[in-house]
Amino acid sequence: MSEKKWYNLFVSVDESASQSPGAPGEAPDAGAARKVAEIAASIAPAPKFTSPVSDAASFAEIYSAAEIRAPVHGYSIMKVAEMLQSEHIRSLPREVKRSSVLVALEAAGAPLQDVIEDAVRRDRALDTFERVQEQALGTLETGKAQENQQIQSEMDRLVAEHRSRMQANNDEVAKEKERFFGWRLKKQEEEQRIADAVSYFVTDNPISTRGPAVAPRPSRTEQK
Repeated sequence: MSEKKWYNLFVSVDESASQSPGAPGEAPDAGAARKVAEIAASIAPAPKFTSPVSDAASFAEIYSAAEIRAPVHGYSIMKVAEMLQSEHIRSLPREVKRSSVLVALEAAGAPLQDVIEDAVRRDRALDTFERVQEQALGTLETGKAQENQQIQSEMDRLVAEHRSRMQANNDEVAKEKERFFGWRLKKQEEEQRIADAVSYFVTDNPISTRGPAVAPRPSRTEQK
């Protein structure tokens, strides 16, 4: 297979039937898909991150942490993506853009397989980092949910404790009121006895016998 046919086989799995087949009797798009699958299978499924990622929004940092570097010839999938968006070819038909990139790769001695391998590695690094973030999120969510339960339990305990103290205060006030109004009734009885005794000797009785005889209605706080 010539170099040019090799390019035609790899660059797309949805090309027309004029594309070179991958094997005798095999549809061109199936042959391309098979070859791409073989490339993907030859790459480690889960890249290892050798350094922490401080900025998850920086894909360049993610690639660096996964030790993904551009091929020696400089043509990574990111460079190819930039080429496809270049003002010189981005408005051209798909086949023309494809051919333009292939010509550039061939001129630079950059095998298309290197570009596809670079794409697969970057994709798997992103998938791996996504799983890491998802696991971290799950751990955070679980931990915070447990912490919230502890906080809620503490709040419930404090509320119950303060309610108990408020009730104790209200009970103390109610008890003191009951004592006081009971004393007031006895006081009025005592004053009446004194007034009765004095009444035998004076015209205008100086002893006061009037006053509230019953306790006022309890306040809202006491009712609670």
